[in-house]
Amino acid sequence: MRISRRVRSGPAPVIALAAALAVAFAGSAQASATTASTTAASTAAASTTAASTTKAASSNGAAQPANTSVCSKYCDGRDPAVAVGDRDAAVATVWSRSIELHISDPDDMAWASITNGSPTDEVWLDRSWDGGQTWSSGSKLGDTTIPSGDTGWRTLMYNIDNPSAGQTGVVRACGKAGNRTDIACTPWEKASIGSGTAADSAEALAAYWNPSTGLWDSGPYSWQDANALTTLTDYMRRSGNATYTSVISTTYNDNISSANFTDSYIDDTGWWGLAWLDAYEYTGNSTYLNVAEADANDMNQYWDNTCGGGVWWSTAKTYKNAIANELYLELNAELHNDISGDSTYLGRAQAEWTWFQGSGMINSSHLINDGLTTSTCANNGEATFSYNQGVILAGLGQLYKATGNSSLLTSAESIATAATTDLTTNGILVDPCEPNGCANDGFSFKGAFIRGLSDFQQLTGVSSYNTFLSTQAGSIESNDTNSVGQSGLAWAGPLANVNYPDTQSALDALNSQL
Repeated sequence: MRISRRVRSGPAPVIALAAALAVAFAGSAQASATTASTTAASTAAASTTAASTTKAASSNGAAQPANTSVCSKYCDGRDPAVAVGDRDAAVATVWSRSIELHISDPDDMAWASITNGSPTDEVWLDRSWDGGQTWSSGSKLGDTTIPSGDTGWRTLMYNIDNPSAGQTGVVRACGKAGNRTDIACTPWEKASIGSGTAADSAEALAAYWNPSTGLWDSGPYSWQDANALTTLTDYMRRSGNATYTSVISTTYNDNISSANFTDSYIDDTGWWGLAWLDAYEYTGNSTYLNVAEADANDMNQYWDNTCGGGVWWSTAKTYKNAIANELYLELNAELHNDISGDSTYLGRAQAEWTWFQGSGMINSSHLINDGLTTSTCANNGEATFSYNQGVILAGLGQLYKATGNSSLLTSAESIATAATTDLTTNGILVDPCEPNGCANDGFSFKGAFIRGLSDFQQLTGVSSYNTFLSTQAGSIESNDTNSVGQSGLAWAGPLANVNYPDTQSALDALNSQL
């Protein structure tokens, strides 16, 4: 991982997924309807929280395959008259017409209607497989017009999700007056088939994942892919909802190579090692344990006596920093706890903590700065990023589980108390990078902190931070989550610029309440 002054160039975190398995309706509209052009699509943003009216525009996002009918419990094109329930999910208006999105949650299907209109007025559904970022092949489903003699009409029903392809969807209703170019669309909505906000956030995070590459990023795999996988696995482990198990195997199968998810940054290797160790603990598949061990052994090659010990940040050996060493501690301690009879990984973890505790990176305020100045081996005074306070907590929790050494709890709680006090505004976690908007890496920082704090409590039985954790989750739910479960950077709000790493961080906080 790169800190803000060392950002490696790469794709933006909001990825327009060209989902190779994307599917949408290719059938006919209602028999009495006339079909309008299928090349226009509306441009309302996925994060819109109120109905919007826009001019007609071309479809948004990357090119996607031609439409095919989705079949789940039922196939696309079902008559709304037989729907099991009708939830009025959202409404938009244009030129006195009312455009309404209807959802049958038990059927996991939706349809659109237009009322107070005139013949030739048009109505349709849009369906997206990536949370409303793109919908070019899911545009204008059931496109139909009000027939002569009527003032309203509706589309047929279409599936919201596509479980057989591992796709979670969102839908919206769009329409226009027949003699006008203005288009109105409702906000994007999803089926209410989850069990609360964490379920919605998990579905939103899964929707960003691309089944054709097994990644959230556009490739090659990144440390934030590893965090997204860990967070989604953690959700399944805590909730008992196994919906996304195939994400684990597909991510592995599509991206495994002789490199075992290593690269030139040692902390990236640590994130992936923890992701696969989490996958092993959830699935019991020893293949994932083998990769986690390979990653730990790869990291160990970069431990030396410069500054008295510790692993380097990268293979270039120019910087010893906090995050690479914290991940080394956590990965080795957790491997020891998972492998009966181990002594090697425990020895590494204990050596790491002895070195880290004396390295000077923990400052007088009990917060951890970014790293050491190589020439002097002294604390470099750089930012106390939230993730540096969280990963160490998970590592100390694992080491405490292994040894029962109560001094580890004392050290961990001094860091946790400092972070939950000094890195907050009105009780809500604010990362030091937030006033500047954070670089791409920073979108995952707070999630890693919350996950580490929550894991520390679960591993040790400490409960001092329950209120802090529930406060974060409550603020995210109230102020930083849209109608389809996506989140932005500011947990206190306002909601803006949703993307997958911010959604991952929010899910980490929501997971802490499961």
